[in-house]
Amino acid sequence: MLRRISVTAILLFFVFSLQGFAQDKKIEVAPYVGYTFSEGVDVDIAVSNPDDLYIVNRISPTSGFTWGFDVDYLVSENFSIGFNYADQSSSLEARVQNNEKINVVDMNLRNYHGIFTYNLGDEDSPMRPFFFGGLGATQYATKETNGLSVSGGTKFSTTWGGGVKFYFHENVGVKATARWTPTYIKSDPGGWWCGWYGCWVLSNPNYSNQFEMSAGVVFRF
Repeated sequence: MLRRISVTAILLFFVFSLQGFAQDKKIEVAPYVGYTFSEGVDVDIAVSNPDDLYIVNRISPTSGFTWGFDVDYLVSENFSIGFNYADQSSSLEARVQNNEKINVVDMNLRNYHGIFTYNLGDEDSPMRPFFFGGLGATQYATKETNGLSVSGGTKFSTTWGGGVKFYFHENVGVKATARWTPTYIKSDPGGWWCGWYGCWVLSNPNYSNQFEMSAGVVFRF
């Protein structure tokens, strides 16, 4: 009898806790679609084949369709922490010395970022602009070409942006976002810097930038 009472009490506590959590609406989930404008970095690579030797002076991911989702937990009325995943359809493009562009391999650009967001306005406002920043990684997931696999890679990246959310119901709305994601690729020598206590070699970091425009639905729980 006591066991049944205890189990019932635990279940009731769990149910009421879930109801209270739902009423607080602390979680937002936002799937979206969009388009990403991508750019690459300058290189100086000699590539040879049986017929010719040519110099590749730039490699770039191409722009393309993007889909993804955001998951956020509101730790206060205006501040939230969360996670963003984005997947862009792309290909690796090489530019040679005569400005000819060569499609090397198809790939997907996948972004994984922890996000920190500041939401303007009150929690119950029908319109809430927001700004965010985050840290994570960009994966260059290459596909097979002519039966051969081409190695990709994963690089450190940050992401920054903002947008606006419109709620037409207390639990459902729409979300529009503009996002900039610079991904660190490499560093080039940048000369020397000297002081009274010594000299150091300087470097110029090279970033591949993604500019994403997207829209989707946002659900509050």
